[in-house]
Amino acid sequence: MTAAETPGRTGPNIPLVIGCGCLIALISFGPRSAMGLFFQPMTEARDWSRELFALSIALQNLLWGIGQPIAGMMSDRFGTWKTMTLGTVLYATGLILMIDAQSAVALHVSAGVLVGLGIAFSSFSLVLAAFGRAVTPAQRSLAFGIGTASGSLGQFLFAPLGGALIANIGWQDTLIVFTGLVALIPFLAIALRGKSELPKESNPAHEQKLTSAMAEAFGTRGFILLTFGFFVCGFHVAFITVHLPPYIADLGLDPSWGATAIALIGLCNVAGSLISGYIGGRYSKPLLLSAIYLSRAIAIFAFIMLPVSPFSVLVFAGVMGLLWLSTVPPTTGLVAVMFGPRYMATLFGFVFLSHQIGAFLGVWLGGKLYDETGSYDGIWWLGIVLGIFAAIVHWPIEEKPVARLAQQAAE
Repeated sequence: MTAAETPGRTGPNIPLVIGCGCLIALISFGPRSAMGLFFQPMTEARDWSRELFALSIALQNLLWGIGQPIAGMMSDRFGTWKTMTLGTVLYATGLILMIDAQSAVALHVSAGVLVGLGIAFSSFSLVLAAFGRAVTPAQRSLAFGIGTASGSLGQFLFAPLGGALIANIGWQDTLIVFTGLVALIPFLAIALRGKSELPKESNPAHEQKLTSAMAEAFGTRGFILLTFGFFVCGFHVAFITVHLPPYIADLGLDPSWGATAIALIGLCNVAGSLISGYIGGRYSKPLLLSAIYLSRAIAIFAFIMLPVSPFSVLVFAGVMGLLWLSTVPPTTGLVAVMFGPRYMATLFGFVFLSHQIGAFLGVWLGGKLYDETGSYDGIWWLGIVLGIFAAIVHWPIEEKPVARLAQQAAE
């Protein structure tokens, strides 16, 4: 009997799984989303350039993406608890080493490589895969929305928490506090203990190897289109997170409006994720994704074409917040629908890798084009084009199981 099971039950204690999973998503996403708060105090204390610190955060995003498929494979093979325990060790070690990082290499290894891999092995992606195993297919989309919203809540809560801690106890002790919170993850992950297995009533002849699952996925047009689309999500989210505050300041508004916009995005993201999860469980997930990406393109177009004011900043942040990670529930839901929950952590890991490549390029290109042109206009227009592209590629995705699963269901 696993820790997620209780006497008299034959399956997981779903409220316990959902509750602990949501706390894990909140904690793992929180410190990562607050990394920007350490930007100024660490660069001033170490006399580093802003480019050096930014490169570490870009590496963090990239390593998070690279590590996600590996973390998914480990979770599917050895179980969620073991994977998240490893992730906690990496995450906590990276945060602690940041305190004494005196060189560029030390910062890149700690804040970039270790924290990035730590997030990959303890993030909401593994939580969503555990939810996919625990709940029924009809409940998955809403469960994915709840899990995603919890990560968003971590972003919203850790920003003011980190700011207050840095102001009162300093950035070094704040990293220690964050490390202590991350250390709670293995204890919460006990409720998620388990791995993907065939249902007891399944025919052993239907057992699929991981290599076959990967070949099947990459041979499925819908999976490829989904991967291309999620690249755009990462591009949008990372660019706006890093470059919206300086863009607002460049236009003459008080810099505090940039911080307010990011906080509002995080708050509205909670509602957007829940709404998306609800809609995705009742209507077409591909069409929902097309609508989300098209809405992003329209929102960006309106924002850069209309006069910028505090009101327009708040409206844009609110709209983008609703659309922010609302892509995650239908994206993960489509992976589960097409291929089942057996190797969901691994397959979504590859989709998420595309997201993080987009994130890396969004951050890097934003800075590069600004340095070369003195303006963010080019990158905003690229974001509009990519939003339209994503809306188009999701449209033809078929929301149905692959032929293998359809045949098994008919037997």
